[in-house]
Amino acid sequence: MDFSTLLGIIVGFGSLIFAFVLEGGSVSSLIGLSAAIIVLGGTIGATMTSFSMKDILKLPKLIGKAFKEEEGNKYLDIIKYFVYLSQKARSEGLLSLEQELQSDEIKNYDPILKDCIELVIDGADIELIKTTMENRIYIEDKALKKEASMFEAAGGYSPTMGIIGTVMGLVHVLGNLSQPDKLGPSIAVAFIATLYGVSMANLVWLPIGEKLKNKAQIKKTEKEIILEGSLSLQAGENPKIVEKKLLTFVVEKDAVSKESGLKGEVANEKI
Repeated sequence: MDFSTLLGIIVGFGSLIFAFVLEGGSVSSLIGLSAAIIVLGGTIGATMTSFSMKDILKLPKLIGKAFKEEEGNKYLDIIKYFVYLSQKARSEGLLSLEQELQSDEIKNYDPILKDCIELVIDGADIELIKTTMENRIYIEDKALKKEASMFEAAGGYSPTMGIIGTVMGLVHVLGNLSQPDKLGPSIAVAFIATLYGVSMANLVWLPIGEKLKNKAQIKKTEKEIILEGSLSLQAGENPKIVEKKLLTFVVEKDAVSKESGLKGEVANEKI
């Protein structure tokens, strides 16, 4: 489990509740079933209207994905692997890479790597490889961002549903002015809907959407490194040139450069 997601939600809601209690409030006064139904039901309904049922059915899986702990980016591992492949291709020829297609290591990376290597082995034109894979990267990235956009949409609808719930509550309050002693508590209950709407948007829906977008960006960068590495293989570039070129995709260049000093040894061992 990705504890940063769970901990973030707990800290966010916990801070709000703790501050409220610190000022003398009661937790029980924050509980409003009708407000929760209006906000959650309205948000889900509006989101369902915005997307297809096929997309909506993915939501439970996507929420699980946001809470799932992943290995992080594999930038350095991919770069190491391409340095090895370029050394092997220069010493044994591109056809020698065919045995890599069945290796266990290639299975650790995005399937686009295997497809790129196959095109390189088949002697496909560099421009064909680039165009084909760039289109594939774009389509897959677009699909991942669409998944994240569902949570962003929910984050936009949620505060509005909260306001709608508050207005409905105030309408009910104003319809019972004959009981002035109950006005205060009734108004307080009415504003709980706004609290639910805003807090759910900013502590759940939008953060989950942003997390999914960040994960999508990591995947996109990994695929871009793979594509650039594959084009270098097809061009027969020197392993050192391949390394320097691929490192431009990595932000933490200094840290990566220190670790990448082992790449030559790793590649030699594999060969």
